[in-house]
Amino acid sequence: MQVVNFRTTRKFLRFAMGFAALLAAHPAFAGPRRVVSLNLCTDDMVLLLADPGQIASLSYLSHDPRESALWRIARRHASNDGSMLSVAALKPDLIVSTGGGPRDRATLARAIGARIVDLPYPLSLDDLEAGIRQLAAALGQPARGIRLIAQIAAVRRSTPRQSREAIFLSGGGRSLSATGLGAQWLRLAGIRQQALPGDRIGVEALLRHPPQLLVRSTYRAGETSREGAWLSHPALRTMPRTRTITTDGRRWTCMGPSLLPEILRLRTLNR
Repeated sequence: MQVVNFRTTRKFLRFAMGFAALLAAHPAFAGPRRVVSLNLCTDDMVLLLADPGQIASLSYLSHDPRESALWRIARRHASNDGSMLSVAALKPDLIVSTGGGPRDRATLARAIGARIVDLPYPLSLDDLEAGIRQLAAALGQPARGIRLIAQIAAVRRSTPRQSREAIFLSGGGRSLSATGLGAQWLRLAGIRQQALPGDRIGVEALLRHPPQLLVRSTYRAGETSREGAWLSHPALRTMPRTRTITTDGRRWTCMGPSLLPEILRLRTLNR
């Protein structure tokens, strides 16, 4: 019978772990060192997954407190105007964006010695997790991707069994698709998005059929505009059977992983 020498085994494990750390630190195994993001949705993903030292530039929208909930962190990094030309001088080795950009963007990226990752816009939470895995791998940060997906999975597992029907409401009467990504996020807070024609609703319809719960977006709430004024309509304050809670509209623009803390907050308010 073979006898296991635990002391020798521990030494080997320490050696193996140390060797793995050396490999990870070696340039041949390192992830990209100069990463740029060209739009708001990928800004958030890069901020959550990349090492701060990897980030060379984010889009200018990430610096705007009206657009990004992560603006304080984003302002630690340089900004760009969302174009390839604005980041060329930075000599990035990885450019992150979403699909739908200029057709020659990949050619331009190769011309400046960069790899480009185009993340598809997620249509479901499963799509979102796939995008996290893709970007984490491209950044050389698979462990961060695993941790972020695990956080989302934990919230999904703890979804309240009972849900309350609601209408998500933003400027101009815009709402969410009852089957889309936004509705899936709301469901994690115990909130069931009501199906609406064209994913919109008017003031009269709200008054005729008031929901149990109204989830009002605060996106650019302090600005004077026709869409913003819609949310301040006096009639919306006269729905006694409807409970209203507010939500940080900036986090709903991209519906990415930065929504996690907001969903947990809404879950608490919805009890």
